[in-house]
Amino acid sequence: MPYPVIDLHCDLLAYLNGIENADPMRKDDLGCSFPALNEGNVKLQVLAIYTPTKKGSSEMGLSQSRIYKELFKNYPDQVIQASAKNISSLSDSPKIGVVAAIESASGFCEEDERLDKGFEKLEEIIRNTERVLYISITHHDENRFGGGNYSKSGLKDDGRALLDYISGRKICIDFSHTSDALARGILEHIDKHSLDIQVIASHSNYRPVFDHLRNLPDDVAKEIIRRDGIIGVNFLRAFLNDDESDAIYAHIQYGLELGGEDAVCLGADYFFTGQHPDQSRMPFYHNGYESATCYPAILDEVSKRFSVEVAEKLSYHNAISLIERTWA
Repeated sequence: MPYPVIDLHCDLLAYLNGIENADPMRKDDLGCSFPALNEGNVKLQVLAIYTPTKKGSSEMGLSQSRIYKELFKNYPDQVIQASAKNISSLSDSPKIGVVAAIESASGFCEEDERLDKGFEKLEEIIRNTERVLYISITHHDENRFGGGNYSKSGLKDDGRALLDYISGRKICIDFSHTSDALARGILEHIDKHSLDIQVIASHSNYRPVFDHLRNLPDDVAKEIIRRDGIIGVNFLRAFLNDDESDAIYAHIQYGLELGGEDAVCLGADYFFTGQHPDQSRMPFYHNGYESATCYPAILDEVSKRFSVEVAEKLSYHNAISLIERTWA
């Protein structure tokens, strides 16, 4: 019997919003298609609302939230909304549980509009999706809220206002696209003002294992673990190791060595690769990791290299524990 799986991040909504005749049942070039998720025994998939920071970003975010809402009408046999009422029983469901997340606050707030108008759009996204599991303040680049992975900027005033706004709202803050300065600024602001916010890294690896700005430095990873957060291992070749396919197990091992046995989980970061503008990154995934269908084989290998208990925690139990605590 394959392990039940929770995956903390994919970009299915961006694909459905941006590609003509997009279809979540598509099997080629889409690692997070519904057939792939079913074959991988994914019981809960987080669907990110991703937008770049550019004019019109908030309409892109709202559009993806409407697409999310339509999934349940268009694919009633495939997906079910994850909720506080059914979260504990999703492992037994024949359907894929889904919940939304926001990857970059640019998805609800333009760079040049009043912040309160952006918060109104955030509330509209939450109404459309019923719930947002986490918000990533930035993506790769800088925005009005703070600095992304490829930026030196830290937490800005609007970022502080956003943290204050969501405190106590049962929405996690995601560190997967923060600059180091932004990550440290978020932690400092949460502590200084005693905010009620759970921190996570939905799809990140470890910088000491592979030196890339998308991967977490030790101090940030340790703080997420110390604060009972979770860290989802990312399957993209560029963040695991360009050349070593087995590097995924080195990242998992490193997370365990940091004390993260109850923090390690999965955030594969699958998206539609067929028309990606940066074809220099091809192949995006190592052979055998191209879609969610790989989960059973990877988890079997984890059980052999580490233990069945680690495989169970990685695949499902750590993530479900955090979600249940957050939504309680």
